[in-house]
Amino acid sequence: MPNIRVKQEESLSIKLSHLLGIDQFRRLDLYFLLPKEMGIGPHTLTEEDYFYGSIVGRRSYYSEGLHLPLVQTRFISQSKGSLAQFRLYQNLFSYQFAIAVEADSRELSQLQDPAEFYSGLVILCDQIEKLLRKFRRNEPEEPKWVSYFENADNYLSWLCEQRLLKLLAHAPRSSEHSDIVNRVVELCRQENEYRNQRQYNSAQTRSEPNRISNKMLLLRRLIQQGVVLKEEQKPLGIGVKKFATGIATSLIMIIVSSLILKAQGVFSGLTIVLVLVLSVIYGFREIFKDDFRNAIWRWLRKGKPRWSRTLRDTTSKSVVVRQLVWLDYLKPKALPKEVTEILSRRNRQNQVDVEVLHYGVTSRVRVSEFLSGYSTIKEQLTFSLAPFARYLERGKSKIYKETDGKISNDSVERRYQVNLVVKLIEDKAAPKFARYKITLSRSQIVDIAEIKLPAGICPIASHSAEPPKTDLSTL
Repeated sequence: MPNIRVKQEESLSIKLSHLLGIDQFRRLDLYFLLPKEMGIGPHTLTEEDYFYGSIVGRRSYYSEGLHLPLVQTRFISQSKGSLAQFRLYQNLFSYQFAIAVEADSRELSQLQDPAEFYSGLVILCDQIEKLLRKFRRNEPEEPKWVSYFENADNYLSWLCEQRLLKLLAHAPRSSEHSDIVNRVVELCRQENEYRNQRQYNSAQTRSEPNRISNKMLLLRRLIQQGVVLKEEQKPLGIGVKKFATGIATSLIMIIVSSLILKAQGVFSGLTIVLVLVLSVIYGFREIFKDDFRNAIWRWLRKGKPRWSRTLRDTTSKSVVVRQLVWLDYLKPKALPKEVTEILSRRNRQNQVDVEVLHYGVTSRVRVSEFLSGYSTIKEQLTFSLAPFARYLERGKSKIYKETDGKISNDSVERRYQVNLVVKLIEDKAAPKFARYKITLSRSQIVDIAEIKLPAGICPIASHSAEPPKTDLSTL
């Protein structure tokens, strides 16, 4: 897997994923260049609102191949290892399997060409059948271990069935691929019958969608135990914010007090005019107090991290990774010189006034070894672009054309181009870069394309969204 991967996640979100090795330091910076005409800025979308509402992160142990945890599960089963070990390695396999099925089905659903879609569906179906058979061949004989296996088996069977049915429900219409549809439907029926024969779910649970959905959510949380790192996050600069509030209040009170004394000198005695002047003075104080405080706070916190994050192993409770997170608006002149050079190579029609939103994170892996069979941690960051599209104009234009004397028209939508520049620093190595062009409309991400960098700029080994290839065989 490449160092960095950027791809479309949903209709209005992108996912960036990267791997962290043992005892590694990494600095990752993302620069979103938003055209001014989109209406995005500190006054319409604050950093805190975007961070808490539109950025989702997930960190877990990761292996390049599913066979690694599978071998460990078989070894523990044969050598009578501990229950904790068996559950841990089984969860590692189950979680990675589930993530791969979700990723592959999501990428497959974005294909509109019937030939590409159904050929990818065959590959996905083959991989699911193969891995489910491998998983079930390692069913433990120890009674105390069976319940953990059944929970994972129940969830994986249900998840695969649901993902395949969802793909068929939204598949491109094609009468030439009915045999593929029948094969997928038959696999879904087999999995449903398999769960019924094993009596994994009661008849009442199967008959009520809410009950079966909630049960599967519970099973999902169970298989994440020991795999997904526990996150402890806290904001930084709280004391500085209080200090900025104190400074702002003091300075404003000095100005207000001076104005009051001057007003009392002008108007002798307590008159209606004096009362009106004082009310105006206090009114202006309330108007400018928050703006003044925020300006001081931004100046004091400029360039400093906004949040700290500690990632712990849920089994041992030990600290695995420590992170510092930045999120702020930058002026174009504050961009690194390499980023400025990359952006200077844009086409002239794309060199418009922009607002720069910067997201940065430093990660320091604090352990010298991971779980047996695992040498990396996979971090996935999902950025929702829905707040960027909130203020976009709806397409109302029409394009007219003439054919054989008949005039017709087509409705067109307004599209915007968001440039994303990624900067990567690993340990003491020189920085590497990648640039992506995101074409965005009010309703969806139209396209994500990686753009070639200028000569002399070291590129990241990366790739963006590409035609789905099953990840199940190459995890």
